[in-house]
Order: sequence, then C-alpha cells, then structure tokens
Amino acid sequence: MKRAQLAKQIGVHTETLRYYERQGVIPEPDRTPSGHRIYTQLDVERIRFIKRAQELGFSLKEIAELLALRVDEESTCADVQERAMLKIHDIEEKIRDLKKIRSVLSHLAETCTGQGSVSNCPILDALGNHSSLK
Repeated sequence: MKRAQLAKQIGVHTETLRYYERQGVIPEPDRTPSGHRIYTQLDVERIRFIKRAQELGFSLKEIAELLALRVDEESTCADVQERAMLKIHDIEEKIRDLKKIRSVLSHLAETCTGQGSVSNCPILDALGNHSSLK
C-alpha cells in the first residue's frame, strides 16, 4: 500500500510516517519503479506497535530499543521488563512533579480573590518571584 493509504489505515498523518522513517523506527520502504513507497502489513503492525508504545509514554528512542529487542535473538523478556520498569519509574517521578505543581498552583489560586487589577494579582506576583513558588 502507498503512504497515504497506510496513514489513513493507521490514523496518522503522512508526515508522521516520514518522521518515523527519519528517526529510524520504521525502515524506509521499497519503492515501485515509479518511485512510490510501498508499505506492507509488517509496516502496519510496526506502526501500531509504535503508537501503542507512545500511548504508554515511551519515547521514540525507547521504542527503537524495544523494537531492537524484539528482533534480537539474544534478548530476553527480562530485558523488556527492565525497560518497562524504568518507564514506570519515570512515570512515578512525573506524577510526583505534577502533584507538586498542582499543590503550588492550588495555593496560588487560593491566595487570589479574583478581584482587582492584574497589577495586584498575587498569582502573577508569585510567578514573577521564583522563590515564592517553592
């Protein structure tokens, strides 16, 4: 199938496919004699794998590592599990950071009456004073 057909089937933009090729997470497909790229069912499966992994928070670099493990005969399930555990650790750090951000923003929102001019807004004042955000 051609790039536009693949993009439509997967639900991505054709530029996404070009980007994946440039990043090396999908191989450059064979071409017809007229120069059109021809994608296979394996490409469809690979791109679906990439999209699912992205939904779980994996970066393209991490996805490339997972794809490499998938074809490496010496790789084990433990290798994949290790990467999943690293991603879980990253997610937990992000959750802690987001909770801290929510707490600071909640405190700032509570200090504001929502009245008066922006020149006297405690939220804007706090954003201008880095030390008050801790």
